[in-house]
Amino acid sequence: MNAADLLKRAEKKLSGLHPVVAEKAQKLIKEAYLEEIYIIITQGLRTIEEQNRLYAQGRTKPGKIVTNARGGYSYHNFGLAFDFCVCDVVKGSLVPNWKVDRRWLRVGQIGKSLGLEWGGDWKSFKDYPHFQYTFGLSLAQLRSGRKPPIVSVTKR
Repeated sequence: MNAADLLKRAEKKLSGLHPVVAEKAQKLIKEAYLEEIYIIITQGLRTIEEQNRLYAQGRTKPGKIVTNARGGYSYHNFGLAFDFCVCDVVKGSLVPNWKVDRRWLRVGQIGKSLGLEWGGDWKSFKDYPHFQYTFGLSLAQLRSGRKPPIVSVTKR
């Protein structure tokens, strides 16, 4: 498994994201790989309907509660957030490891160094697999139609 494989695997999940956010996610994959931490992108853009289905889980539908955000109240709904998973490589394929360990914490540090907000820093609901880049826009502004600027990512 190499960085190119991980980036290829991420393409579909990153395709609906704002270009700056997608580029930051790609940098995150590359930088984590250099430290022998293998991550896959598990979620990118989510429709309002998808968000509402996730919100229902553990409330009105079976399963464990996985989000506190209804449709329109997640940065995923505006292409400004993505989720990842730290994986182990076994016989050339990736095996998810959902136990938060030093690798997850390191990926959080790398993401923050790229300017991303990490859900692992949140106080009330730790969301270790989550990163977002909001351009300083609130969810209320995004729901009212404000759009983030289209700008290039500054080189590190």
